[in-house]
Amino acid sequence: MRVEVTINKTKPLPSGAIEALTIELSKRVNCQFPDAAIQVRYASANGFLVLRRRKTDRDLIEEILQETWESADE
Repeated sequence: MRVEVTINKTKPLPSGAIEALTIELSKRVNCQFPDAAIQVRYASANGFLVLRRRKTDRDLIEEILQETWESADE
């Protein structure tokens, strides 16, 4: 399974945020899906893509991403 998160490059995050988000998201997703490869990068728009998965897997990964993003705000 491959998970790709894109962040709008016109609204850059603080230095090191992409790497930190990648590491934390990888930890959380790999607990449920050990074969998942995570990529977080800048692009022209915000996006979220999950390849080679079941529909229920996407919903679960979306919840994990939401929790990870919210915990970064704290």
